[in-house]
Amino acid sequence: MKEFFARAWRWTRRYVTLPLVIAVAYIVFVLFFNENSYFKSVEYQREIDRLEAEIKINNDTMMHYHQLNASLSSDPVELERIVREQYHMQRPNEDVYVVE
Repeated sequence: MKEFFARAWRWTRRYVTLPLVIAVAYIVFVLFFNENSYFKSVEYQREIDRLEAEIKINNDTMMHYHQLNASLSSDPVELERIVREQYHMQRPNEDVYVVE
């Protein structure tokens, strides 16, 4: 057992130098413990992807409402339909029954 430790100690002294230990420690620090570590970068990229998908959904919704607004501004029949359906408005001498 002593011989095993002696051989390991000789190998370590021969191949493991101070600059190597410093370089490995620096790489480990940058990869795992730094503010800009690999794991945080992956987490930030997932958050960016989620927010980009949310922006796309919101842009699609915004385009829908822009088109609806344009059609309400230019088409009186569409405006009357929306007002009668959503606000239960009626013409004079007309009865409205709301069925839900």
